[in-house]
Amino acid sequence: MPQGLMSEDRWEELRQLHAEGLGRNAIARQMGINTSVVSRTAAHLGLDFDRSRIAAATAARVADVAERRSLLAEDLVSDAERLRAQLWQPHLYWDWGGKDHDYDEKLADEPTPADKRALMGAAGMAIDRSLKLLPPETSSGVDQAKSMLGSLGELLTAYSRSEDDQETPPVEDAED
Repeated sequence: MPQGLMSEDRWEELRQLHAEGLGRNAIARQMGINTSVVSRTAAHLGLDFDRSRIAAATAARVADVAERRSLLAEDLVSDAERLRAQLWQPHLYWDWGGKDHDYDEKLADEPTPADKRALMGAAGMAIDRSLKLLPPETSSGVDQAKSMLGSLGELLTAYSRSEDDQETPPVEDAED
């Protein structure tokens, strides 16, 4: 018996569970053995596991995560837009304290330069994070340039061959 296979007296149980359509992990749980032993024994017995459902589930999960990442990137861009808009809006400054523990507030026409810098930093951070989640699709144009140059080369080759195929009479010098 090859190394790492289950004992032959359990092979029939493995065949039966496989015939019922159970996957490798389910068979390993039911038989109380390691999944690698199930895989090796199944391969030894010529049994294959249908992995199409797993592949489909993985593709669906990848698509779901990509959609969630896209939505989060959109939210971050919206956050950056809201933060940038605050640069030019009235800003309420407040303070609580002093010896009498009083509350004071002042409405300024727009934030101070230091607060504008903080808002721009927060907006920039939101944009950077959105770009990491969903990088912009860029095309360097290299493939298009290669295609154009290849087509141009083919045209020049064809033109050269057509010129070679046509016999043109030699041009005689005209006498004045």
